[in-house]
Amino acid sequence: MKIIISPARTMKSDLDSLPYSGLPKYLEQSKEILSWLRTRNYDQLHQLWWNCSERLARINYQRIKGMDLITNLTPAILAFHGLQYQYIGAGVMTDQQLKYLQEHLRILSGFYGILRPFDGITLYRLGMGDKATVNHTKSLYEFWGDRLYQDLFKDNHLVVNLASNEYSKAIRPFLKRNDKMITCVFGEMVDGKIKQKATLAKMARGNMVRFLTEIGAEKVADLKKFSTGGYRFRTDLSTEDTFYFELVKA
Repeated sequence: MKIIISPARTMKSDLDSLPYSGLPKYLEQSKEILSWLRTRNYDQLHQLWWNCSERLARINYQRIKGMDLITNLTPAILAFHGLQYQYIGAGVMTDQQLKYLQEHLRILSGFYGILRPFDGITLYRLGMGDKATVNHTKSLYEFWGDRLYQDLFKDNHLVVNLASNEYSKAIRPFLKRNDKMITCVFGEMVDGKIKQKATLAKMARGNMVRFLTEIGAEKVADLKKFSTGGYRFRTDLSTEDTFYFELVKA
């Protein structure tokens, strides 16, 4: 089983809590992206980071100019600091749980492609959906091509999709008939349908990663046991490739 999640826009450097283990697999591609970013001026990068404040844009512009991909690195699972990662809570996991996380969890990234939790990374700002035209490609989806899909499915794994649409779009177009990818949807019942809200979904995805880690999940049936935070699996709404979890109000 492989579990895929999105990165977070919010990042932090942490050189002390846990050591990183190795460098990202697609570091050479990251270097190509960094070289392209360095050809952009501030205004072009601020436009690329369309939802970024002036203050953050200045910080990230300076980061790109001095970015070092080899030293002063933070494990990916600690570098990303959004809601999902706070609910995963890797900093308080046991050694056995961290081992499971390293083996089973994969973080999709516009800059790094695909990350293991303890790959050492630097702080960056680049979403998969940002309009970066690296090496004359039209988008980062085109730049990465089927490389990330091939990596995930090289051993015919079951893939549990806890990533946002922005990132799952890097995998979904390449799926073949016999590939098994289950997307989990977390939400409340509205007019007979499960409606997903972004903030609650991020929290639920983090809780799901933690739950699967705690039980050492290896098979599809393990997903259906998730109930953290008041969710329950809806057998009647779910299909082979989409599992729905309803938030039941107390």
